[in-house]
Amino acid sequence: MHNNKTKPSFHPHQYPNCNLSIVSSLSISMAESPQTTVLVTGAGGRTGQIVYKKLKEKRDKYIARGLVRTEESKQKIGGADDVFIGDIRDAESIVPAIQGIDALIILTSAVPQMKPGFDPTKGGRPEFYFDDGAFPEQVDWTGQKNQIDAAKAAGVKHVVLVGSMGGTNPNHPLNSLGNGNILIWKRKAEQYLADSGLPYTIIRPGGLLDKDGGIRELIVGKDDELLLTETKTIPRADVAEVCVQALNYEETKFKAFDLASKPEDAGEPTKNFKALFSQITSRF
Repeated sequence: MHNNKTKPSFHPHQYPNCNLSIVSSLSISMAESPQTTVLVTGAGGRTGQIVYKKLKEKRDKYIARGLVRTEESKQKIGGADDVFIGDIRDAESIVPAIQGIDALIILTSAVPQMKPGFDPTKGGRPEFYFDDGAFPEQVDWTGQKNQIDAAKAAGVKHVVLVGSMGGTNPNHPLNSLGNGNILIWKRKAEQYLADSGLPYTIIRPGGLLDKDGGIRELIVGKDDELLLTETKTIPRADVAEVCVQALNYEETKFKAFDLASKPEDAGEPTKNFKALFSQITSRF
């Protein structure tokens, strides 16, 4: 397997005219700052885009890759050569994107579509459906299983999987959307990852908000306990930041946690992620 962390070793006798102090300091700096190659799948999605952008902004630490399903999605996030096109439901198609990576952040998810004709002025609830071939069983189960299998085959060192709160309740209302049982299939994929032997971090955020990140106090929990409180939502940008921060701390490995935030005007914005992650105790 190609390992991006393999660095050339310096042997002073090969460079008789070279200043040894420069060589030794160069060797040390190269050893201390290896970049981590990270693939974000679902990089065209609303949260995936933010994670991909955050990794790209930290070029000193990360070599970012994205996986999207279409050329249109690739262009939407900049069209760079580090964005691969593949279909997670087709195991072979995602192998090139996963080859040679150190870490994988899984942000793929089935997306329910609202049936046309809903009139909110008439009351009632909108109806939802999933496109053919894009049901949660195919995307959140088969698609995520394919990613986990490919990561294991490629020797990936850390898999971060973003799921959802609510998975402890089979009768959760989200499961009835389009008869997709979305949380049940997500939970099945989470269990598959936890059983895979790969170092994993499973993040289960609450309701996602399209609001600014970095200005709220974040809260971790387990077993959907946060759903019984008033603090059960979180900005997508904060979920994205937690995905990236999770790569940096041993405290997140072989762990699963629920994630939410306090309102903007309550608490202190979370800056110390080691302290946040140190509160996590649950392996699933």
